[in-house]
Amino acid sequence: MRKLYISDVTMKQVGDASGFSLSFKEKIELAKLLDRLGVSVIETDGIRRPKIDSLLIKSIAPAVKNSVVAVPVELDGGNIDETWAALREAKSPRLQVPAPMSAVQMEYLSRMKPEELLKKMEETIRACKKLCEDVEFIADDASRSEPAFLKRALETAIKAGADIVTICDTAGTMLPYEFEAFLRDLLADVAGIDGVRVGVSCANNLAMADSCAVAAVRCGVQEIKAAVRDVNTVSLENIARLISEKGYIYNVTTDIRITELQRVIKQIHWICNTVRSKGSPFDFGVQEVEDDFMALSAHESRASVAMVVKRLGYELSDEDEARVYDEFTRIAARKKSIGRKELDAIVAAAAMQVPPTYQVESYVINTGNIITATAHLKLKKNEEILGGISIGDGPIDASFLAIENIVGCHYELDDFQIQSVTQGRQAMAEAVVKLRSNGKVYSGHGISTDIIGASIRAYVNALNKIVYEEVGV
Repeated sequence: MRKLYISDVTMKQVGDASGFSLSFKEKIELAKLLDRLGVSVIETDGIRRPKIDSLLIKSIAPAVKNSVVAVPVELDGGNIDETWAALREAKSPRLQVPAPMSAVQMEYLSRMKPEELLKKMEETIRACKKLCEDVEFIADDASRSEPAFLKRALETAIKAGADIVTICDTAGTMLPYEFEAFLRDLLADVAGIDGVRVGVSCANNLAMADSCAVAAVRCGVQEIKAAVRDVNTVSLENIARLISEKGYIYNVTTDIRITELQRVIKQIHWICNTVRSKGSPFDFGVQEVEDDFMALSAHESRASVAMVVKRLGYELSDEDEARVYDEFTRIAARKKSIGRKELDAIVAAAAMQVPPTYQVESYVINTGNIITATAHLKLKKNEEILGGISIGDGPIDASFLAIENIVGCHYELDDFQIQSVTQGRQAMAEAVVKLRSNGKVYSGHGISTDIIGASIRAYVNALNKIVYEEVGV
């Protein structure tokens, strides 16, 4: 049986128009779940915000163990090197070159004439091919293009070195029999098409995307773009089940793990459907999943500790790296192993210690089982006292939101940990808060006999690091 490749585009559907958004951490967890499910390709957005998007791709690339990680480049080739620098650590990287094929999209999206577009396509594909063995050409809005031009574009892409050519029914207006006829006529007339993999992308405007995908399989198409969430494209769950049950009719199979399908799909839906409340500083959506973090022993080298710290999302200077390793060896000498939480606490306490822009002046918390939690915080900045009042789902929720109100900015709460470090009635609580700004993780550490106080101090500690690095105050 021939293999049908499933390319997941869920991450590309994120945004206001799709009705859901994902945090940095949620995108990484989504990629891990898709990889575990057995999708052939995981597609991400291209680099539009250089610092944030590059770091996201760099974080996803090593997290994906089996699937291809695919990232698009700009048609003019201006960000090829930048994209490749972020993607190159992936086990199976792919560069994508999308180009509009219809006259409407050419005029309004690329602002190029047909001949200029073909030239840019060829140059960009050739440049990608010099860096990456796997290059995909995506013919956007192909179903509304002039047949002769579409044929030339596909042949140009193949000659330039594209390994996959994807034909898109972006408008989603074709019925299955129309799409099948369109593909058969096109594929019979393109020189060199037998030497590349052919993929399709079908919009779901007429609720026919899944049926059109099946029609494409009948034509010999080898790759289908699909999504887990109910967006305007082929349903990954539907196509996986259909091929599992009826694939023998077309002599095709997929690598999707059907036995895990329902559980993983449920987890992904939970991530995608959980929206951050405007009245909460917490970014929800990531559940505990299998973790490949290995506990570290006292015999670890500085390089191995630094590598694990980087995997946790931190970017440390050589000086901070040395401080973290010294603190690691001191603690590891008294413990058999150091886990993720201990390593987070070490980084928070030892790395990037900066002058405090904000200092905790006072806080008053009201909470109970019959009242809504409220927090009144005062922070000192340059001898000025700044106050913030908020309500929340709990005392810590309200406290963090009060800090956001004072500084006027929301930072993605990447992680929050709290634990007791001493015993007894006067036990000390230790909190670690990990905030993410512009894709980078900043970790704060706080200790107090009051768990709320420890949490507030940890948040402010992380906040000071962000302000020091980004604002320079």
